[in-house]
Amino acid sequence: MSTENKFSSPGLWLIGLGPGNPDLLTVGAVDAIKNCKHVFIEGYTAHLQNQDLNKIQTRFGKWEVLMRSAIEKPDELLKLSSKEAVALVVIGDVLQATTHIDLILRCEKLNISTHIIPGISITTLIGEVGLQAYRFGRQTTIPYSYKSYLPTSPLEVILMNKKHNLHTLVLLDLDPTGMGENIPQPMSPADAIDTLKSMCEKLQGEGETMSEDLTKWEAILCSNLGTNSQQINFSSLEKLSKIDLEGMHCLIIPDTPHEIETLALERWRVD
Repeated sequence: MSTENKFSSPGLWLIGLGPGNPDLLTVGAVDAIKNCKHVFIEGYTAHLQNQDLNKIQTRFGKWEVLMRSAIEKPDELLKLSSKEAVALVVIGDVLQATTHIDLILRCEKLNISTHIIPGISITTLIGEVGLQAYRFGRQTTIPYSYKSYLPTSPLEVILMNKKHNLHTLVLLDLDPTGMGENIPQPMSPADAIDTLKSMCEKLQGEGETMSEDLTKWEAILCSNLGTNSQQINFSSLEKLSKIDLEGMHCLIIPDTPHEIETLALERWRVD
């Protein structure tokens, strides 16, 4: 089927943008972005730095940003997709968030064709750190505190993974409001580590015993992976909390690394 025919039919194209570097887009993603009649970018489950957004816009033009309400109540998006070829660009990979899976199910119910073009996800990008993929346990996210509510489940996930000798990928929240309608504000490493400390204090207040000082845990801070401003730093949580960098971050809390993992991690050691 020619490119012209492929995009002449109605449908929704879900396109993974990867980390925001246009050079890392697949050929299929570029093809769809250039040929779909309407192109939107989903703007609340991830965030691009201005320099990366400018590169994307320079190459492809500006896209309308759809926030949470437009995705979770997608009547207008689905109506348009039933008539014309529509692209929804998602930072990272398309199917990492259940929000987008729900969108596919809605399309199937309405007999709207869907087309999935995967993108590079954070779980791929962290491979550069040097830890073995098979040794990662369950992922977790450190949320912003809402009023007086502070969940301890993220720290409990880390502790459970450590118990089973597994590493933990820790994502950081983007939205202090929890509404998904404002421009994302990526959590800083300092805020994330302070929140972990508060979770630890709350667990201890509930009778949980911690055999070690959480701030002494060694961890990897990954900042803006896959972009030109990428940085990887390996040190104690206490020292990582003093690193002040803009952009998107995640933490990796490793358990006892294997010999080859130790050698790989030492490349990123900072004092």
